[in-house]
This record gives sequence, structure tokens and C-alpha cells, in this order.
Amino acid sequence: MSNNMELKKVVVADIREKIEKAHSVVLVDYRGLTVAEVTELRRQCRERGVEYVVLKNTMVRLAAEELGIVGLEPYLNGPTAVAFGLKDAVAPAKVLTEFIKKAKKITIKCGVVDRKVINADGVQALSELPPKEVLIAKMMGSLNAPITNFVGVLSATLRSLVYAVDAVRKQKAGE
Repeated sequence: MSNNMELKKVVVADIREKIEKAHSVVLVDYRGLTVAEVTELRRQCRERGVEYVVLKNTMVRLAAEELGIVGLEPYLNGPTAVAFGLKDAVAPAKVLTEFIKKAKKITIKCGVVDRKVINADGVQALSELPPKEVLIAKMMGSLNAPITNFVGVLSATLRSLVYAVDAVRKQKAGE
């Protein structure tokens, strides 16, 4: 087997491994970005635990096929950069959509979440989700609400009982 073929297999295996480890993956068309803009985008990605890499479409397609990801082929044309969300599933979508608002040069092609392909609108919706900490706080509030209401009902019942006993006491005392 040729040395070139071995190198390609290594690259495909590396991409497959990154897709497996990532919570989410976002593919973008990066045409029109200057070197300074790409550097700034990479810096923003690093700060949020996102790996931003320019990859060949055929290599991404082969890695996706090995993982059984279906529906990615239509998006693999033209220049493609891939953002891997290694720490947070929402981070790549948030970083890229924020960058697009400023630069207006790149476009989101699609995303992959749990080995399912989502279109650009799905990636946009993903970027609008609140941070993980906010979602956890909302969930804890929802779980805490029934307990708080139950305690309120119990205290109201006890309060009513105390008022009733006090009324009986006043009646018998002749007050």
C-alpha cells in the first residue's frame, strides 16, 4: 500500500476519533476570511473548548461513513472548516454564530449532534440555548417548586387548625 494511502487512513482515523469525542460538530464554509479573522476565530474557539480545523471533504465523508453518520454528504462541498465541541455541545454553535454576526463572511453548512445531522437552522437553534449552568438552575427550581408548595399547604393547614382551636378556646372562655 502506498505511503500516501497510509497517511490518509491516519487522517480519517483522527477525524473519526474527534467526532466520537465531540459533544457536537459544526461545519462551516470559511470563504472570504482574512488571516487575522481566522486567527481571532481560532482564539475564540480555544477559549470555549472548541477545536476549529480546516479539513478535506473526502476525509470528513469517510470518517462519517465509518461512524454511520448519514446525511452529511450534501454539505461536503466547497471549502469546509469543522468546529468540534469537546467540552460543551452548545459551544461551537455559539462561537460560530457570534462570529458570523460580526464578520458576516462565513456560513454554517450543518452540524452533527449525537451522530445525527442537523441543518443550519438547527445549529442556529442550538446556539440560542442558554448555558448549561442556567439549564441546571432552572431544572433544580422546577424540582424544588413542588416541595415548596407542599410545605406551604402543610403550614396553612396547621395555621387553620391553630385558628380553629383558638376560636374554640375563646368561645368556651366567653370572650
